[in-house]
Amino acid sequence: MSAVYTNRTFLCCFSADFLVKGEGKYRGKRPVKPNLRLTWAHFCAILKELSCFKVKVEKGETKKGRKKMGASAIEEKIERELRTVEEQENVRVLYAIESGSRAWGFASPDSDYDVRFIYVRSRREYLRLNAPRDVIEHVLNEELDINGWDLSKALKLLHSSNPTLFEWLNSPIVYRTSEEIGEIKALAGEYFSATKGICHYLHMAQGNYRQFLSGEMVKLKKYFYVMRPILASRHILKKGTAPPMPFSELVEDYLEPELKNAVADLLQRKTEEPETKFIPHINVLNEWIERQFEILHAEISRLPSVGNRNWEKLNDLFYRCLKVRE
Repeated sequence: MSAVYTNRTFLCCFSADFLVKGEGKYRGKRPVKPNLRLTWAHFCAILKELSCFKVKVEKGETKKGRKKMGASAIEEKIERELRTVEEQENVRVLYAIESGSRAWGFASPDSDYDVRFIYVRSRREYLRLNAPRDVIEHVLNEELDINGWDLSKALKLLHSSNPTLFEWLNSPIVYRTSEEIGEIKALAGEYFSATKGICHYLHMAQGNYRQFLSGEMVKLKKYFYVMRPILASRHILKKGTAPPMPFSELVEDYLEPELKNAVADLLQRKTEEPETKFIPHINVLNEWIERQFEILHAEISRLPSVGNRNWEKLNDLFYRCLKVRE
C-alpha cells in the first residue's frame, strides 16, 4: 500500500530539516545560524510555494524530497509490522495512519511514531461467545508505537462522535487505506457533534494548561498541546465540522495575526529541540489561552444538545465489510 504525505504535513513535520530563513529562500538543510527565527509570514509563504508538492512512497520506493528525511526505512518497518499484526491476529488492516505530533505538524527531532489503525476480523470471530478484544496493542519500542481498534469499535465511536476517531480519519499521513474507509469517511460528517468536539478539546487544553503551563519554567511542547485544541474548538464553532489535523492550518485560519510570529518562532524551536526542553513561560500566550477558555465556556452553553443518530447506515456498512472479509 502507499503512504501519502501532503505538503503541509511534510513541511510541518520536518521544518527543522527543510526551512532556512533569509531573503525568502529555503533549502534542504538545517538553519546555519542558531539565532535565526522564522516569521509566520515567511512560514506561510513557503507553504504557498509548496502547495502543489506531494510525496508518495510506494513499496519502499522514495520520490523527490523524501529520501533526504530517511523516512522510507520507518515506512517499510511500519508496513512490515502491520503485516505481522494481520498474521498474528488473523485480521485485515483497513486503515493505518500517523497520529500525534507528527500528524499535527510539530514533531520534535526525537518524537516517536504513533501509528493507529482500524482492522476487521472474520464474521466467525464476531459470533464467538468468548469474543476477542476490540483493541490490538502492538508497542515495539520508544520509536514506534502501533495499536488499533476493531471496525466494530470504530463504528460505535463514530456513532457517538468520538473526536479521536475523527482525528484518525482526518490524518494527513496515511500508511494504508481501503474502500471501506472511504465509505466511513463519506458518512462521518453526519455523525459529528460540535458540542462533543468542543467539550473534548476544551477539556484537553485545560488539563494540559493546569498541569504543564502554570509554572515559571514550562515544557515547550505543551504550548502546542494547549493551543491546538483551542484553535480546533474555534474551527468547530465557525464551521461546525471536525477540525483539520495540521496545526499550521488552524493557526493560519484562527489565530490572531499579532500572535503568529511568536507561534512561528515557537514552532521552529519545537522542531529543533528535544521533547523534554523547558523554557520560561510566555506571558502573551498564557494570557491569550486564559481568554480563550472564558470564550469557549460561554459558547458551549449555546450549542445544541447531541441528538439521536441513525444506526442503520453504520450497521449496513459493518455487514458489507464482513462480507468482503469472508
